[in-house]
Amino acid sequence: MSSGRRGDGERREFGEGVLGRATALVYWHLIVELLLVVAVLPGVLGSLLLERTPGNAVLFALCLVPVGPAVSAGLFALRDRTRAEGLTPASSFWRGYRLNWADALRVWVPALAAGVVVVLGLANVGVGGVPGWYAGVLVVVGAGLALWTMNALVIVSFFGFRTRDSVRLAAHYLGARPLVTLGTLSLLVLAGGIVVLTTEAVFALLAVVWLALVLRNAAALVADVERRFTARA
Repeated sequence: MSSGRRGDGERREFGEGVLGRATALVYWHLIVELLLVVAVLPGVLGSLLLERTPGNAVLFALCLVPVGPAVSAGLFALRDRTRAEGLTPASSFWRGYRLNWADALRVWVPALAAGVVVVLGLANVGVGGVPGWYAGVLVVVGAGLALWTMNALVIVSFFGFRTRDSVRLAAHYLGARPLVTLGTLSLLVLAGGIVVLTTEAVFALLAVVWLALVLRNAAALVADVERRFTARA
């Protein structure tokens, strides 16, 4: 299993001094945030027309389809900040989108489909003879699915593996890097808490900060994949 790395290049510092670097950092993140919103806007607008009921789970999943490629492009752009030759966050984002959209969809769409099954299963607990303990099983399955999905999106964002290899690596690193898995779980809980306590719109405005935390948390995973499974020239 071998593939070249995506987004390699010399590291450049933007601006001179602390103020210049801080300004460049803020600018980069603001542009990536804006592009994230633009990339998911069609699905967001569609979801606003739907009632928050389990019966609309399939339609909500369809509205979330654009999120996978957008997350992948956002991760790519945030990592590319230290590699780009200029202050070009938009170019990095769209380059990541172009490189990764197909691979991201190949893991994201099946994950959404499985998530719909989990949601519908939870909605039917206690109905039609479905036992209550089954809810606990579904919650565990759902959590595992979310953790695997985040690993898979991180891997396809930076490596050009075949889909089946990315799927296997994403599952492997759930146990191989327990601290990364625990960190991802914490970030997912944080995201869920923000949505529950505020709205999806508030989380959308903080998406780039959350993705930066995801990238930082996954650094050990990315480094290990790079070391063990990629071929250097």
